[in-house]
Amino acid sequence: MSDINLKLPQGFLFGYATASYQTEGSTTTHRGPSIWDTFTHNDPSPIADGSSGDVATDSFRRWKSDIALLQSYGATAYRFSISWSRIIPKGGRRDEVNEEGIKFYRGVIEELVKVGITPCITLYHWDLPQELDDRYGGWLNREITEDFVHYAKTCFKAFGDLVKHWITHNEPWCISVLGYGHGVFAPGRSSNRTRSKEGDSGTEPWIVAHHLILSHAFTVKLYREEFAGTAGGTGGGQIGITLDCGWYIPYDSDSQECIDAAQGALDSRVGWFADPIYKGHYPSSLVSHLGDRLPRFTPEEIEVVHGSSDFFGLNTYTSNLVQPGGTDDFNGRVKTGFVRKDGSQLGIQADVPWLQMYAPGFRALLGYLWKTYNKSIYVTENGFPVKGENDLKPAEAVHDTDRIEYFRGYTGAVLDAIHVDGVDIKSYFAWSLLDNFEWADGYRTRFGVTFVNYETQERFPKDSAIFLKRWYEQHRHEHNNY
Repeated sequence: MSDINLKLPQGFLFGYATASYQTEGSTTTHRGPSIWDTFTHNDPSPIADGSSGDVATDSFRRWKSDIALLQSYGATAYRFSISWSRIIPKGGRRDEVNEEGIKFYRGVIEELVKVGITPCITLYHWDLPQELDDRYGGWLNREITEDFVHYAKTCFKAFGDLVKHWITHNEPWCISVLGYGHGVFAPGRSSNRTRSKEGDSGTEPWIVAHHLILSHAFTVKLYREEFAGTAGGTGGGQIGITLDCGWYIPYDSDSQECIDAAQGALDSRVGWFADPIYKGHYPSSLVSHLGDRLPRFTPEEIEVVHGSSDFFGLNTYTSNLVQPGGTDDFNGRVKTGFVRKDGSQLGIQADVPWLQMYAPGFRALLGYLWKTYNKSIYVTENGFPVKGENDLKPAEAVHDTDRIEYFRGYTGAVLDAIHVDGVDIKSYFAWSLLDNFEWADGYRTRFGVTFVNYETQERFPKDSAIFLKRWYEQHRHEHNNY
């Protein structure tokens, strides 16, 4: 379908997303160390190209030019994250607040509002203050809930008059599984002793996830009671969490085992977090698989957790064909792949092995989440790294045909989900505004709609930025006001 006459809902947020550690750089200027600073400087390096976010895209100093890019791309919104250790360098509720850090983010937010771009803030995009990890084990300790709520409150007080869209955590599955299960993300804990001197992949990810959910829920409780329209509050704000999930397709649609495997994968990837928050309990499949390894909420805790998100924040990139027979608890013990029964590939291959282009899967996922959780969906990340792009000169890389094809399909899926399937979708944020530090991949993987020369920090707009701008102009609601 995706007719040019189809319009996005009034108030729809269109824009781009970034994260503090991936873009800011200036890691020792008005900021305490984070677990990603420590992790990237380990020897041997756990990063594919041996790099770090020490400089990244230098956006701590170049943020005004980044906002100018957003304007030129027709963005009405910008999703970015705040570095906890820039606000409270040591992170704790009794530690000193850094006024210079608040001043920096205040300047960014004020400029966005001035030029008509809605700021959408993520409070935690993986860069925990190192001091809290040293002090009591970071996310492994229930105490972190109090420190996170205090940090969030500091941000609400500093920026809440201008910011009405808040996300507590970005992708808690990745924090839990990649940071404490596989050990490929900070703080790099794992049962694999060739990777980590300490850690227990069989228990720690579930503990970390539990504390992430609690810290999210108690932060939302505070925001609703003190800032979101109550006496003394700033009024009119929304707060929620962003979960990451792909779509899971039964390898054999006639096989009940494959159908059950696809549901098990969804339960493990998104239900692990979404079910407590939106339904008030962990998925039964997780409870039966994990037994005592899965922490339990007290009655008082689940009362705070249940209903603790005003919307469903979704980061999504790809789809997988699924069949039973896996051994990984983190994905529902299924086998995933991209090859159909007839030997064909699901879609065009990205520069990373875990991503292929398949827009129908995106539409199906949107429908599933809307039907299952009955919450407005904010698409907070969606994007594609073109195969071999890092080996191209800027003049070649800007003609990113595969990325345009990806966005053509996925933005079309958004329109179809809204107009055909009746899904309530409130935003679309492309990942990412800039090529940047892509975590364990370093700088080799480029997701940006802007090519960045990391030696000179020059920015080169790619054709995909032009495509997305035109898409939004064609489909924006005529009464959209910001």
